[in-house]
Amino acid sequence: MKKFCVLILCFCLSTAFAAKPKHQYVRLKTDLGECVIMLYNETPLHRDNFVKLTKKGIYNGTLFHRVIKDFMIQGGDPDSKKAKPGEMLGEGSVGYTVPAEFRDSLFHKKGVLAAARDDNPEKASSGSQFYLVQGRKFSDEELDRTETSRLKAKIPAYQREVYKTIGGVPHLDRKYTVYGEVVQGIDLIDLVAAVPTDKNDRPAADVKMTMTVLKRREAKKLEKEIEKELKFKENSPLRA
Repeated sequence: MKKFCVLILCFCLSTAFAAKPKHQYVRLKTDLGECVIMLYNETPLHRDNFVKLTKKGIYNGTLFHRVIKDFMIQGGDPDSKKAKPGEMLGEGSVGYTVPAEFRDSLFHKKGVLAAARDDNPEKASSGSQFYLVQGRKFSDEELDRTETSRLKAKIPAYQREVYKTIGGVPHLDRKYTVYGEVVQGIDLIDLVAAVPTDKNDRPAADVKMTMTVLKRREAKKLEKEIEKELKFKENSPLRA
């Protein structure tokens, strides 16, 4: 009987260890700091492509080549790896695009990862270039104007609340694919967004990046930490 119980216990432990994380995560490092990005399962084409390029090391050594304070920080141009100082960047490509994956529940709040693109009519995403949203906070009046003049659509109430309290870039919704968000180290976006830039919005001093995909054990540990933090916030007496 004791042997049987031990076997059951071992089976339970092995099953728990083998369980996959709910999401895939990428760690982005720069000389200014690092962050961890969670990739959305609702956008599998972009998720899988980002993981593939990260594992291949495509992003290692590339720059944040376009930085606009209170808007976003953009990177992922393969040509930026060997770029000379002051060189215009942003046209580099991995030779393919990714079909758009618009989801009404995924929007341009501060901290999200989204895909850059050109003006193609299908709104297909660049195969490698991406941006992280900094944005700013908006008033109800500003959001009303954005709905009327730029989106031609209503912003859901819960999204309006996020844009008013956390911030973001609402006029990009339904135009560029959002496919992830920073879950640790969101301050990195503010640090990069604050660096001096030239007339082409390229940082005066290169901001290089390296990326790695979190391994299963590390991802599961992170998810437990996130879940614990969420429960703490929900039970906090200071919660609004």
